[in-house]
Amino acid sequence: MDLTSALNYVRVGVAVLGAFTAALWLSLIIWAFRDMRSRSRDIFAQFLAALVVAVLNIPGLIVYLILRPPETLSQAYARSLEEEALLQEIEERSTCPGCSRAAHAEWRVCPFCQTKLKKTCTQCGAQLELNWNVCAICGTAAPGKEAKIEFEAEI
Repeated sequence: MDLTSALNYVRVGVAVLGAFTAALWLSLIIWAFRDMRSRSRDIFAQFLAALVVAVLNIPGLIVYLILRPPETLSQAYARSLEEEALLQEIEERSTCPGCSRAAHAEWRVCPFCQTKLKKTCTQCGAQLELNWNVCAICGTAAPGKEAKIEFEAEI
């Protein structure tokens, strides 16, 4: 094996190593841009993340990984939906005004403290919320109210 063939092998090895390094560098830039795009809507931040990785290479990637937002936009959206669902569930859950324990919608009296939770319509027997003035089913005034609501027939 002579010196020229050894130099050719070295050149090929250096070319392959250089191509691999360039491909790795380019893929890191693209990955940083795409990752930041999934974490922020700010186009300036997306390009800045790609620029930091492009200029500083591996140390830039480390800096980006330290400073990037902790969650993606889809994770933030899913978390906000979960929070909204929990808040809605809490708002819909009825509680006893007397003892603040959970009360089922069909209960008329709290079984724990015997506080009245619902009142009964004198006309149709439907359950009425305590703060209702008329029955939503038949229009009769709630117990303790004198006036009866009259409905007009629409043609």
